[in-house]
Amino acid sequence: MVSTDERIAPQEGVSAFDLAAYLKQQKAIVEAELDRSLTVVAPEKIYESMRYSLLAGGKRLRPILCLATCELMGGTLEMALPTACALEMIHTMSLIHDDLPAMDNDDYRRGRLTNHKVYGDDIAILAGDGLLAYAFEYVAVNTREVPAERTLQAIARLARAVGAAGLVGGQTIDLESEGKSDITLETLRFIHTHKTGALLEACVTSGAILAGAGAEDLQRLAKYATNIGLAFQIVDDILDITATPEELGKTAGKDIKAQKATFPSLLGLEASRTEADRLIEEAIASLEPYGTKAEPLCALARYITSRKN
Repeated sequence: MVSTDERIAPQEGVSAFDLAAYLKQQKAIVEAELDRSLTVVAPEKIYESMRYSLLAGGKRLRPILCLATCELMGGTLEMALPTACALEMIHTMSLIHDDLPAMDNDDYRRGRLTNHKVYGDDIAILAGDGLLAYAFEYVAVNTREVPAERTLQAIARLARAVGAAGLVGGQTIDLESEGKSDITLETLRFIHTHKTGALLEACVTSGAILAGAGAEDLQRLAKYATNIGLAFQIVDDILDITATPEELGKTAGKDIKAQKATFPSLLGLEASRTEADRLIEEAIASLEPYGTKAEPLCALARYITSRKN
């Protein structure tokens, strides 16, 4: 697997891209906007529950990808920031619901108690519903300096990614596959390109759409996103076996306990690492036409296979 060094080695004549500084800067922007986006009003309990999970930290990789692609296509942070925050709201909803007893039944997320362990199953379900609905409202109301047609296209991408054609569909097959010993690699790829990859693709393409990207650019970026999305899930599968609960911030070994098919269970650890690396290199290759302007996206792709949680 690639090096964990977050300073990307320079090519000849090109200065190193400081990924650590870039992540810190972009994450600070996203965190501040998320904090502003959601205040506690009556009924206080549901807003507190929504904020509890939304502001629980994390890498903020999804909103950062959205901001990066918007800038790559000539847009600004301000154009994409509402959509970036909406993507984090949708992602947070998926985590809240995924942790519920009826789903993965987990007690910890990002190093602290899951939403339903603090607020109860009922409020956790409603908090996820509230974040999902608010995500679309936030894009529609707060997006500035973007033609309405582009904003609508971005909203449509988000909606498709989270619905039965994306995350919900992938989660359904994932649940149906638990405990089965005949799950194929094709089925596993379907699960993860929908459950994880669809939202990551929406992150990448929505930022580009807001900036006015054309069909050819969107095709390249979608290929990049598909590859990093699958690599992201392969690394998740590996970390579930190799990382400690402290490193993960959540329970380790859940996949084995739930008898889930994973890339390591089908391919083995080393072959899974090799496949993740191959996908990342393919993702980076798809960005070659953009030259050094794509450095943030290339660095983010490499970060996916070097992460420890």
